[in-house]
Amino acid sequence: MKFFKRSLRTRIFLSMIFLVLGASILIAGVTIIQYKNEAKVYQEDKLKRKEASIRASINYEIIHTTYPVDTKYIPLIFKDKIYELQNIHGTEINIYNLNGKLLKSSKATFFRDSLSTRMPEDALIGLKESQSNRFVQNHIDKNNQDYQSSYSYITDQYFKPLAILNLPHIEDDGFVDTQLKSFLSILGQVYIVMIIAAILLSYFLSKYITSSLKTVSEKILATRLDRKNKRIKLKDTSEEIRSLVKAYNSMIDELEESAVKLARSEREQAWREMAKQVAHEIKNPLTPMRLSVQSFERRFNPQDPDSKEKLKEYSSTLIQQIDTMSSIASAFSNFAKMPAQQNEELNVTKIVKLALDIFNESYIYFEAEAEEILAKFDRTQLIRVVTNLVKNAIQASEEVENPKIEVAVKTDDSNVILQVKDNGQGISKENKDRIFEPKFTTKSSGMGLGLGIIKTIIEAYEGEINFISPEGEGTTFIVKFPKK
Repeated sequence: MKFFKRSLRTRIFLSMIFLVLGASILIAGVTIIQYKNEAKVYQEDKLKRKEASIRASINYEIIHTTYPVDTKYIPLIFKDKIYELQNIHGTEINIYNLNGKLLKSSKATFFRDSLSTRMPEDALIGLKESQSNRFVQNHIDKNNQDYQSSYSYITDQYFKPLAILNLPHIEDDGFVDTQLKSFLSILGQVYIVMIIAAILLSYFLSKYITSSLKTVSEKILATRLDRKNKRIKLKDTSEEIRSLVKAYNSMIDELEESAVKLARSEREQAWREMAKQVAHEIKNPLTPMRLSVQSFERRFNPQDPDSKEKLKEYSSTLIQQIDTMSSIASAFSNFAKMPAQQNEELNVTKIVKLALDIFNESYIYFEAEAEEILAKFDRTQLIRVVTNLVKNAIQASEEVENPKIEVAVKTDDSNVILQVKDNGQGISKENKDRIFEPKFTTKSSGMGLGLGIIKTIIEAYEGEINFISPEGEGTTFIVKFPKK
């Protein structure tokens, strides 16, 4: 959730605001429900009081009437009295017989057309089934206002039912709603003040709580191994912050000790790595020199008319490799720097062909797009790139029944493309991401610096090196660098 990704200060601030708002909404909800329940009880009590008052007047009339106390005389008994009761109590009055037929109503005759001459059937059944001899029915008028009507028996002095009294429209006089609105208005004003106070309090409280953490965070971010780090000193902080500061200061002390040991170890490791790299670089030209001597020894024939030309070619190869070793030795004397780059204008096709001449393997095939492909590159380093890639291809194909290595030189719109393809076992998925790492190797011997050095050389000439290697199907290294 996005909330938990926010800063601690923001979360504390928002949590306090949400807590106040949630409590306010909850209290307001409970208040409204309570008031509605009180309104309902108030309406019921009001209806009971009004009904009791009207019934008292009706009973008085029945006791003092000169007519026989019987259902059929009810309209005569209340002929005029029903209007008087309406005026006194401010409500309409209907009287039905025991079967629900209208006997007398306080409603004016010309308004009486809208009044049913029978009481609702559900009200009649509800009254008969009521144990209290009273039934209250809830209604909603066309203005969506709630009102209640009550039905109860009119009895004689011996409690014999004579008729049914109906008070049809007891409206809410708005007292409860007025009180509710007044209370909510006051409550809303109090809540606004509380929310403003909560916002201010939350802001300063969250700032106070997180200020120490911010200091610790800034110190941690500023911590470096290559310089002396300052301890944290805070006053008037909580126990948790003091524990954190104590842990940080303890870490700083240990870090200082570790930094001294690490610096010593790094210096020693740097010299070891330098020695390994130089040894590897010296070994690279020694291998083709050895191969050239062996090839010269096997193939040299004094009677061959081209023997002088071949001798010159072998000598040229040996001299190049000796020059490479000399460059490396010079670089080592200058803190193991790589031989200086020379931006020579080279015929890449010719240099690659020359680099391949030191290999005796018959399964190495060379193809060039053109006899002359020009680029600016260091001659010695280009030979190193080719020999390293071909040596890796030979080693990758050692266990293949019919090994094949294809070396190709091509171009595109702006680059020279050198490809070295073998049909070996390929590179496994777990090794693909590490193939150019220094000291990484899958061989039982070697320092694993070759491909890393090649990558450094190529990138120095604004080029790039990539590879394609479906596992079990061989590997193709693709080198690109700008052509002239």
